[in-house]
Amino acid sequence: MREASRAPDTGLFILRAVMGVILLTHGWPKLMNGAAGTAEFFGMLGVPLPMITAWLITLLEVFGGLALIVGLAVPLVSLLFIVHMAAGIFLVHMSEGWFVVGPGTGGAEFNVLLIAGFFALILAGSGKPALDALFARKSEPDQTSREKTEESSAG
Repeated sequence: MREASRAPDTGLFILRAVMGVILLTHGWPKLMNGAAGTAEFFGMLGVPLPMITAWLITLLEVFGGLALIVGLAVPLVSLLFIVHMAAGIFLVHMSEGWFVVGPGTGGAEFNVLLIAGFFALILAGSGKPALDALFARKSEPDQTSREKTEESSAG
């Protein structure tokens, strides 16, 4: 039986892009309409500095979502989103149960899935195409100059 060809970079791109779009679409309405509603909700939850926190979350969702889509600073952005999703689980979703839909709606399962995706991106990298990969290639000295440096050091 022939093994199917694999395309891990394409898989990582799809994961990054879909997660980025999900977060961007959660942040965009807050950015366009102001974060007052989010701040009010955070205040009811007892989140400190609810307006500042609401704006930080809004900016993370919008610009972090865009960063995921283009593959920029993916490990850092993923770590920030893990913190964001974990806070959501502990402050909101855990009391609603596990399931997002059906009995006990509003549960933690979707946040857990996102956290797993963010850990996958941290561990596997952003894949290609990604600005992270482009910047990594540009920061590496080319093979010819590296060989010349090694030769002059040896001789």
